[in-house]
Amino acid sequence: MLKITGLESLTRQLDQARSALEALAGEVEVSFDPNDPQSIETAIQSVEAMVDERVADWAGNELVADIATEMKDKYREAIVERAAVARLGEGSDD
Repeated sequence: MLKITGLESLTRQLDQARSALEALAGEVEVSFDPNDPQSIETAIQSVEAMVDERVADWAGNELVADIATEMKDKYREAIVERAAVARLGEGSDD
């Protein structure tokens, strides 16, 4: 008879990751001044705090921590990109 161990732990981690993804689903609204670096950084910190808050129930789960880190990186990139696009749009004479 073959006994496989660790599946219960993995199943629990996967269930928690699914729950965390559900908690992270939905829109995130943040406003900032694209010409003010401090405003941009404040917006990024706000979104990162929101992600941390939404996954706080699963703080010990490595999968959830990885998902949260990836979400924070994507939000940071999106905010920086939106700010750059907004600044470029302000410079056009259309």
